[in-house]
Order: sequence, then structure tokens, then C-alpha cells
Amino acid sequence: MCIANITDSLFTADLFKQIEQRYGSDRVEDFSDWRDTINEGITLTDYDRLHLANQFANRRIRFVSDSDHWHKSDYWAAPLESLGTKGGDCEDFAIFKYFTLKAMGVDESKMRLMYVRALLINEPHMVLIYFENPKAMPLVLDNLKTKILPANQRRDLKPVYSFNGQGLWLAKAQGLGSTKPTSGGTKSWTDLVTRIENGE
Repeated sequence: MCIANITDSLFTADLFKQIEQRYGSDRVEDFSDWRDTINEGITLTDYDRLHLANQFANRRIRFVSDSDHWHKSDYWAAPLESLGTKGGDCEDFAIFKYFTLKAMGVDESKMRLMYVRALLINEPHMVLIYFENPKAMPLVLDNLKTKILPANQRRDLKPVYSFNGQGLWLAKAQGLGSTKPTSGGTKSWTDLVTRIENGE
């Protein structure tokens, strides 16, 4: 699914008015800072973009479970919702970082959302992974451990599968998904992209 241009014209006057109406005037500054962070990232290398986006998300969004936050067992929040409410679960952190980096200019093909098993807490978890090239060891952006590390240094994570707008990959141990992608992705991802395109 092509998701280009979703964030191209994000920060308009109408958007800031919508943010103020929906989340309150005190949230406008957060969105101004997000815009400035993206603008800064546009001028940087991918490596520096990763650190900038990871740091922004981990500092501005607090962890809240879907049941407490949205009163649903599972809900994938759009970036506007996560920043507007200053909260989200692991999926929302990963999604926010993905779209922030995409807005900065990081190629979508280098990024995947990855479902893993967080072994230390024995729970399903989601992270964002970045490949400098198809054969490179991916870097892991996480809200549990905020330092960006290569996947082979994250022994606490057991990969399950990864996906982006281009397809779905089954994980292969620490390679984190080198099998041929299937068509499509997940229904939650498709629904999320549709909601973002509709301005959520």
C-alpha cells in the first residue's frame, strides 16, 4: 500500500486548530515541537534521524495500556492521537516513530514494525527496526530499552514477524525477517493507514 504524502502537508493551520479543539491549547506546543523535530531531521543522516525520532517519542509519550487508555483490548493509535493524549502502548510508540522517520525522509523499505516476545516480562511487544541495507543487521528502536542497539544485542527480544506498507515478513532468529515478503500486511495496519489518510 502506498502511504506517500500522508505526512507531507501535516502541519497546517487547520491542523493546529483541530489539535487545540480536540486536545486543548496546551498540546499545541507539543505538535509545534514535533514539526520542528521533523524539520531538523530532514537535514540529517538516517542514523541521526533514528536517534532524534526515538528520543522525541520516548520523552513525549508515556506508556499506557490500551485497556486503560482507549478502553479497548487492542487499538493502534495514529501519531496525532498518541501525541495529543501523550500516551500509548508499545505499538503506538513504534507507529509514531515509523511515521516521524518517514516524514523526515527515511525510506519506508528500510523500516519495519516488528512483533516480538519480550522475554524479560514474558509478553508480546512491538518495536521498530531499521535496515541500512537488506543484508545489514537491523537496529532496534524500543520504548522498553531506549538506547538504539543492533538486533543481535537484544537477546531479550524473540522476533515473531515484521511488516510495513510493502508486506509481511516471518522472522528468522536474529536475522529478524529475511524471508520473502508476502503481499499485504495486517488488518490493523491497513485500518490505521486509512484513518491517518482521513485526518486522524
